[in-house]
Amino acid sequence: MTPKLKAVARIPTTYSECDQTEKAYQKQQAIFVARKRAIGGARDKPMRFVKNIGLGLKTPNSAIEGNFVDKKCPFTGNVSIRGSILKGIIISTKMKRTIVVRRDYLHYVKKYRRFEKRHGNLPAHCSPAFTVKEGDIVTLGQCRPLSKTVRFNVVAHEPQRVIQGKKSFRVF
Repeated sequence: MTPKLKAVARIPTTYSECDQTEKAYQKQQAIFVARKRAIGGARDKPMRFVKNIGLGLKTPNSAIEGNFVDKKCPFTGNVSIRGSILKGIIISTKMKRTIVVRRDYLHYVKKYRRFEKRHGNLPAHCSPAFTVKEGDIVTLGQCRPLSKTVRFNVVAHEPQRVIQGKKSFRVF
């Protein structure tokens, strides 16, 4: 019988400066940057705040090992996922950290006893933990309002397999 190996912590215990691309200094809310080193055998706390959002969704490695700061990220920021979980196809990535997701569905018309195709576009916040492009399938989780129109956050990402048109109908 082989002994079970302990999971190696991937979270850094020494501070490394986050990506500074904004005018203001970027740091995670929950991390104190200027802490002094512990003398003796005190255990080191991690220098990156990462949480498990639950719902059976795994925290991506890029969020754990990454160097970005995003206060609206469900894994490293101050946003909780609650409410509905949706799936859709990305149709636009032109905004900074925001994507537009197309959701296709069928609507029943009682008079003709048939279904008609409909769709809705949904803006969602996309954390730098995910590298997405148009045509990818994403899973969205509902959260508090992040801006005027954004109420959803990307929690999982599947890369595009087959190249399709932008407006092709696909039900999940």
